[in-house]
Amino acid sequence: MPYSRIASMSSSDTSVRSSWARIDAWLRAQAPATFAVLAGPADLDGIEAAQTEMGVRFPSDLLDSLACHDGVTSSKTILPVQSPLSVKRIAEFWSLNESIAGSDRDLREANEDEGEDEPWWHRDWIPWAASDGDAQVIDVRDGAHWGRLGTTAHDGTGCLRDGWPSLAAYLCEVADALEFGGDVYGLVPYLLPGGELWWDLPGETRLNGAKLTPAPTTHVR
Repeated sequence: MPYSRIASMSSSDTSVRSSWARIDAWLRAQAPATFAVLAGPADLDGIEAAQTEMGVRFPSDLLDSLACHDGVTSSKTILPVQSPLSVKRIAEFWSLNESIAGSDRDLREANEDEGEDEPWWHRDWIPWAASDGDAQVIDVRDGAHWGRLGTTAHDGTGCLRDGWPSLAAYLCEVADALEFGGDVYGLVPYLLPGGELWWDLPGETRLNGAKLTPAPTTHVR
């Protein structure tokens, strides 16, 4: 699809809403099939119900993201790590992991003797995006890392150290990679036939036999 390359140093507005606007514009022009699966804004009553169920207040970054998109309507790849969850699925994922962890100290506490920095699960982690039991979580524990975006694995432990300082920082990095080029978490954007976005390692050319085309940049630094 034709597009114009816009000269820019980078976006000075790194807010969640600005980054989603940039991502949306890129997807609408370059990967319309992927843009089509982004849901509309979340229902405010649903957000309040989820916060009540989980016993936490969502950070402003998450509220702003949900005001843009209440997750996705299918399991297609949207973002490099996992696709965003709806507010309903956020509460469901949190409740499931809370139920699994229960009072099991092996799941609730990091095993420092084995070099673990984080437990398998903490009740003050808010799952923002997920797939196959793994998730990106926003840490709302009191302390210096409040609001940090990290990961947790269904067969491992949480990792906040190698994440992003905030959801806003992550989404801005995604928007920059789409507009200017570059990687996010070691993955770069490609286009699949049919107008779908895919993230993979640099240098890949095929996905299950389908051609991978490096995604076009739309801005220059």
